[in-house]
Amino acid sequence: MKSRKLLMIPGPIEFESEVMQCMAVPTPSHVSPDFIDTFANSLKLMKEVWQCPSGQAFIVAGTGTLAMDMAAANLIESGDKALVISTGYFGLRFAEILKRYGAEVDILEAEVGDIVSLELIEQQLKSKSYKLLTFTHVDTSTAVLNDAKSIGALGKKYKVLTVLDGVCSVAGEEIRQEDWGLDVVLTASQKAVGVPPGLALLVASQNAMQAFGQRTSPVANYYGDWANWLPIMKAYENRQASYFGTPAVNLVIALEKSLQLIVKEGLDNRFDRHKRAGKAMRAAIKALGLELLSKNEQVSANTLSAPLYPSKMDTSSFLKDVNQEGVILAGGLLPKLKNNYFRIGHMGSVNKSDLLATVGAIESALKNNGYSHELGSGTVQILKHF
Repeated sequence: MKSRKLLMIPGPIEFESEVMQCMAVPTPSHVSPDFIDTFANSLKLMKEVWQCPSGQAFIVAGTGTLAMDMAAANLIESGDKALVISTGYFGLRFAEILKRYGAEVDILEAEVGDIVSLELIEQQLKSKSYKLLTFTHVDTSTAVLNDAKSIGALGKKYKVLTVLDGVCSVAGEEIRQEDWGLDVVLTASQKAVGVPPGLALLVASQNAMQAFGQRTSPVANYYGDWANWLPIMKAYENRQASYFGTPAVNLVIALEKSLQLIVKEGLDNRFDRHKRAGKAMRAAIKALGLELLSKNEQVSANTLSAPLYPSKMDTSSFLKDVNQEGVILAGGLLPKLKNNYFRIGHMGSVNKSDLLATVGAIESALKNNGYSHELGSGTVQILKHF
């Protein structure tokens, strides 16, 4: 029997075998010539995948929350005004991080499953002079997708630094950082970038780096201070050894491999594959008679889905039953609604077989829990759309 289960949560995801092999190579010195070349190439490839050729890339051992923390710590000084566009759990987390560094934070919070309208965002930007605007491209708690291009345009129009939390979107959803005027785009390694957990990744625009250089107070986070990390990144870019904190060596080797695979696939091809996967999964969920947490197709992410449980079904054993079918899904994350929905990740190396296995497991678990539907009605939608 195959004991390994298919991991279809919104991160960590299923990783390419070539990437996983990098985790098993003997760990080299972080200042060895080969590793310096790997780090330099990873920084270069990040700017290619983020589509920000003039930006400054950072690779730091940590998580997506560290990347959020670094953006806030380096761009905010006490008393600065920040606007947070929240579409779920992680938008509110960003607001809390900003407050820790003394920001005066205003929050525009969407209804669950929806986005804040561009008209409302612009109205708020007109009402006050903000230094920073943050938004979650895809909120992992709600599977809601924001219009990053349009929000970036508003940031440029009102001369506010714009930070995109792309933890659940970079390398899955379309992002053209430089063209869209996004000053910081950040993510974590274990999502669509396709590397095991442990790296905080971000690219900062020249505009963001200039704002950082004009600070009048020290950064309140020692580990996350760009003043400590920028010389390291510059040294690696120039193929020179440098040290501040030991990098996660094998993870960086894996990062280079995954970024190479992403570029080889082609960014437009990759974005299209995720769109097809998202569309197929949503069609399958609807064919089963289930509703989605996201309000409509226009605001639905392509990297994950958040279906609502059937209203009259006992859901206490549903995820366990899916697990018994060989697939691992995630429960709800919003505290008030966590028992009302579940989450399916479909990003990175996801393929048709993964989607078919996942929907098949969901159908079996629904049947086992007394929910009546036409068996196969979900899987046929995967075949039709992906």
